[in-house]
Amino acid sequence: MTSPALEQLAGRVQAAARVVARSTSSTRDDALRLAADLLDQEWPALVEANAAFLRGSSSALESNRAVVALLRRAVVKAGLPADAVALVEETSHEMAVSFMQLRGYIDCLIPRGGPALIASLVENATVPYVLDGDGNCHIYVDGAADLAMAHDLAVNAKTHRFGVCNAVETVLVHQGIAAAFLPRLAESLTAAGVEIRADERVQAYVPAAVPATDEDFATEFLAPVVAIGMVDDVGDAIAHIARYNSGHSEAIVTSDVATADRFVAEVDGAAVLVNASTRFVDGEELGLGAEVGISTQKLHARGPMGVKELTTLKWVVRGDGQVRG
Repeated sequence: MTSPALEQLAGRVQAAARVVARSTSSTRDDALRLAADLLDQEWPALVEANAAFLRGSSSALESNRAVVALLRRAVVKAGLPADAVALVEETSHEMAVSFMQLRGYIDCLIPRGGPALIASLVENATVPYVLDGDGNCHIYVDGAADLAMAHDLAVNAKTHRFGVCNAVETVLVHQGIAAAFLPRLAESLTAAGVEIRADERVQAYVPAAVPATDEDFATEFLAPVVAIGMVDDVGDAIAHIARYNSGHSEAIVTSDVATADRFVAEVDGAAVLVNASTRFVDGEELGLGAEVGISTQKLHARGPMGVKELTTLKWVVRGDGQVRG
């Protein structure tokens, strides 16, 4: 059952405009990053005449209060209702579930958080939602890859930032270039403080690696940990990705156009990259401006979501008396 207090808040905000809700239970972000994130996410909703609920984690409540107070002052200064932005200060699980069931008040819910939040949403939500899903991202180094390029891309994709959804969690290496490629890659990753978990064939070239399990290949580490596997060819790489990926971002490094085209066509991901780091799968990097999240769903939005992805079509027909025959 929805709480009266939450219904009252919903009614007050809905009076300002249509509603987009953003909920997070994640404590990955420090206060400064959270503040920047909230500022970044809020403006697309307002530009498209939507009001917005914001619900953050309990560990960042004071920061959230400060940021939302600034946003409310800013929207009033811009001539908009203060209640176009509202903070849900109750951070309990029960309140989150109530929030997920405010159908009729909330048009779209966009969760940002860990597996527990996503699982609760899938189980309990009656409000339409767009999942900002896990990022178990892969980079496949093909037998026709430029090895220097592949090294730099793999290191960047893993070490640029560990705790983000577009960081690479698994590196797949073609058997034909393993001897020339793996020792140098392992050396660079180890120097960057990354723990390597490798399958049996990779361990022959990286003996210090921790033996990898199936769970390792299925895990979004969000940490200085990477799984490395060896594959026979691009078909083997595609099959591995199909088994373990989360539908986020997948990359191939190759100089063979036909191999790249096959990878692009057959890999199921919101973003597929050829000879580029997965770290580019980001709304700002792709020219969308502010980003609400990266959808791993196939409808209604997929991949980075900006202003356009927060909108729907409204058909307007103007006539002068036409009737259908």
